[in-house]
Amino acid sequence: MEENNNLDQMFQESVEKVNQHKEPFPADFLLRLYAYYKRATNDFSKPSSKSDLINAFKTNALFQAREVDTDLAKQNYIDLVNSYFDK
Repeated sequence: MEENNNLDQMFQESVEKVNQHKEPFPADFLLRLYAYYKRATNDFSKPSSKSDLINAFKTNALFQAREVDTDLAKQNYIDLVNSYFDK
């Protein structure tokens, strides 16, 4: 169970890092973050952007991550954030 708590803590730290970042992220990076975050938090609500095009991209990202389980989504989110900030 400690391993899961550590994953949850690392996930939350990664989310905070993204939320505190002031510069814009590349669109493809944001879409992957979005999909992994939604899977990691089991949020199955539909995209709610004001733009139909953005909603379509978000829906596609969610579709691509549909087979990813919660823990793997958290790990993928963490890895994605780490790889972005370690450049």
